[in-house]
Amino acid sequence: MTAARIIGRTLLYDGWYKLSRLAVELPDGTVVERHLLDNGSAAAVLPYDPERRVCMLIEQPRAPVVAAGEPPLLEVIAGNLEGAKPEARIVEEAWEEGGLRIAALEPVANVWSLSPVSTERIQLYLAPYAHADRAGSGGGAEDEHEAITVRELGLDELKALALSGALTDAKTLLLAQALLLKHPELWPRAGDRSPMAP
Repeated sequence: MTAARIIGRTLLYDGWYKLSRLAVELPDGTVVERHLLDNGSAAAVLPYDPERRVCMLIEQPRAPVVAAGEPPLLEVIAGNLEGAKPEARIVEEAWEEGGLRIAALEPVANVWSLSPVSTERIQLYLAPYAHADRAGSGGGAEDEHEAITVRELGLDELKALALSGALTDAKTLLLAQALLLKHPELWPRAGDRSPMAP
């Protein structure tokens, strides 16, 4: 079967992102109009402290959420790659947004964030940290006006939010579920030894 192909492109907006109108030829020869939002790729990380059994999330104003009249989302730390490697970029973002030094990154997946329209892929990571790694204030880069609030949540609360559907940011839900699946030892069952016990 022949693959679909782009046969025409008109740039509609060129700012923080680019928005184009496309003419796409489908495998059967039909030509349809589609739209393409080119906003690059990104990386995101869910840092977690296994000793204190907490994780770090952030809150920041998001225009679509404000427009919907909803409270701020709990989100993992994330940022656009802007030409950098995902590993290097997310280490920078952890420092800028969370005041957190991270080193050991555990890759989870490289996911399409909105495949019907956006070019964005997000490389997802988990990363352990310790209390001593919280060496800065976070809050985002001063010139970006991100208005970030840093939050540390208990892992039991994170699990409850993930299982109840209360985590409504997709990348955050994916990473919370990944932490639950990859590191079940962080949630010892009654009668189990502590995950920190020798």
